[in-house]
Amino acid sequence: MSRRGFRTGALSLVFAALGGGVLLFIVAPLVSMFLNCSLAELAETAGDDEVRNSIWLTLWTSMGATLIFAVAAIPFSYLLARKDFPLKGLVTGIIDLPIVIPHSAAGIALLGVLARSSFLGRAATKMGFSFISSSAGIMAAMAFVSIPFLINSARDGFLAVPVRLEKAALSLGASPLRVFLTISVPLAARPILSGLILMWARGMSEFGAVLIIAYHPMITPVLIYERFGAFGLKYARPVAVLFIIVCLVFFVMLRLLAKGRQDAQR
Repeated sequence: MSRRGFRTGALSLVFAALGGGVLLFIVAPLVSMFLNCSLAELAETAGDDEVRNSIWLTLWTSMGATLIFAVAAIPFSYLLARKDFPLKGLVTGIIDLPIVIPHSAAGIALLGVLARSSFLGRAATKMGFSFISSSAGIMAAMAFVSIPFLINSARDGFLAVPVRLEKAALSLGASPLRVFLTISVPLAARPILSGLILMWARGMSEFGAVLIIAYHPMITPVLIYERFGAFGLKYARPVAVLFIIVCLVFFVMLRLLAKGRQDAQR
């Protein structure tokens, strides 16, 4: 083996060792949590109505927030990918703000515009609902902290779509909307689906913003926090393990469905 080959192999081993340390850092706490939770505890937790209701609430509110805001986020992502306009850099920076700021601070910021005394709060009251302590407030908090994942992923997908294909369709008489729906979106489907899944998953894991907007009804992260504070690790851990299992099942299912759709389109 040449000296260059030896150095390359040694460097690869160093990188592999570093990567193994990172993987261990991620996996070890999860494995420890699963090993310290018995099947009897899981079964008892799964039979708890409060836990089941909180998991269901977490799943559907996060999915609802993802689908509702996707209607605006995906076209906006296309605009960011295709158009140059003044202060575009500022706009892209604003999009990433929810990722940077503490999520408890995000909850306080949202409370200022969603409270019953605010303009949106009064409008919601007239329509017969409230953002505070409701599923609508939960969805708003989830969307606020997770929508950057969808916008950034969809924008990158649209950037990868060849502009010449869109121009060719326009030159043949297709409308801009038809080009967007039949060419741009299908060709960027994979990043868009990845962004939708990431937004949904990030929304489910949100805690700080939701805690301030809607302590009740309790999503599962808030329920885990409450049980840990009131009863300790023994009662919080089974809820956490069960929720992780449910999230993993849905995450894998969505990934498989997305992969199956992409394979069918090839």
